[in-house]
Amino acid sequence: VTGETWTGKEVIARAIHHNSQRKANRFVAINCGAIPETLLEAELFGAVRGAYTGATQDRTGKFEYANKGTLFLDEVGTMSPALQAKLLRAVQEREFERLGDSKTIKVDVRVIAATNADIPKLIAEGSFREDLYWRLNVVSVKLPPLRDRREDIPILVKHFFEKFASGRGVQASQGAMRALMAYSWPGNIRQLENELQRAHVMSGSEASISRSCLSPSLLNVSEEGEGAAVDKTGALK
Repeated sequence: VTGETWTGKEVIARAIHHNSQRKANRFVAINCGAIPETLLEAELFGAVRGAYTGATQDRTGKFEYANKGTLFLDEVGTMSPALQAKLLRAVQEREFERLGDSKTIKVDVRVIAATNADIPKLIAEGSFREDLYWRLNVVSVKLPPLRDRREDIPILVKHFFEKFASGRGVQASQGAMRALMAYSWPGNIRQLENELQRAHVMSGSEASISRSCLSPSLLNVSEEGEGAAVDKTGALK
């Protein structure tokens, strides 16, 4: 799954999992870019006691924990070449060893990888294994940025207001929706969620979020060419 940061790559991964025969089993997510390389191997494959400093007990890795389910590897492009080789074997052979152990563990895991990096460019630079890329890239899903799929904004607005307002029927006014549709959203869905949470707080107990509840950066957008028209419910016409 590829796309800019915060375009909803994990949402896609969860949707794949929950609409598959693996839905009764675990969905396990790990951000490869947020964990130091020295610890990432143990996070993925587990470790036995004494395998490294601080390993006071056996540790189950994410591959083993996700057995029969789905493992989501976010920001896989940040992984070191050495760890990429171990990941390739785990994906291809469906087996691995815990750090510090010689016992082979076999698993049945669907792996979904995501990145905002240009993997072919990383391959050309020698920082990403081409064989791993082709092993992971069986089915490719490219998520466009929110600015290129503005028709999703009313649906997302409805979803987030239901989340923030606990089903109280809060919705955006036509003026607010026009501003939301006109904005370019450089931070994609995460930025939209934060903006709507702010607007909900600013509105108090009002059932309709007005344009004045939005951030100045949105309100500075002119009324001309503000994107698609919306009806009274906030849906696209």
